[in-house]
Amino acid sequence: MEQSSKETRESLKPGDHIYTWRTAYLYAHHGIYIGEETVIHFTVNGQSSIRTISSSADSIHRCQRSTCMDPHKANGVVSSCLDCFLAGGDVCRYEYGVSQVYFFVRLRAGMCTLAASDEDEIIVRRAKYLLEKGFPSYNLFKNNCENFAVYCKTGRVDVEYGEVGQSGQINAILPASLRIFKTDIGLRNLPKLEPEELAETLQKMVSQHQSQ
Repeated sequence: MEQSSKETRESLKPGDHIYTWRTAYLYAHHGIYIGEETVIHFTVNGQSSIRTISSSADSIHRCQRSTCMDPHKANGVVSSCLDCFLAGGDVCRYEYGVSQVYFFVRLRAGMCTLAASDEDEIIVRRAKYLLEKGFPSYNLFKNNCENFAVYCKTGRVDVEYGEVGQSGQINAILPASLRIFKTDIGLRNLPKLEPEELAETLQKMVSQHQSQ
């Protein structure tokens, strides 16, 4: 059993980075809780959504809530009600500003970071901006739902052409010593980029790549 920080729905507050485990703890899906039973998260073609992980067509949750966007109709950032996001799983809170000792004793990465979190209103603003404007394309090793949520919480991201960040879920397959010292965003001297700056930076990189 993973040492996840399970929470109750009532304990959640806007700006929380939450996650829920999928497929017998093989991977987790991450998002930013913005209040009123609503989560903003990153997906592609419905990946990590209840509409695609259900094993029975009869059990697929066809949500009619106005907060729920159909992930099949959009690649990138979507809004879902908490029920759709959790897909029957537990709600867990991702931890920020943990010590190196605490990070090491976790059974796997993808549940906490050494990086400090920004203020809740800033986190929610980033998530809502990216919901409206979008986020770079999905790639498991660089740009995924965890990276999206960590970016919203910290404003820090490792930008390369066509790639963003590196998540704890990928770090989990590395030895712990490499995981903490090489890839945790809390140990890397990365500048803060607000969403507008991130979009501008990525556009410049695309233009430079195309001109080569």
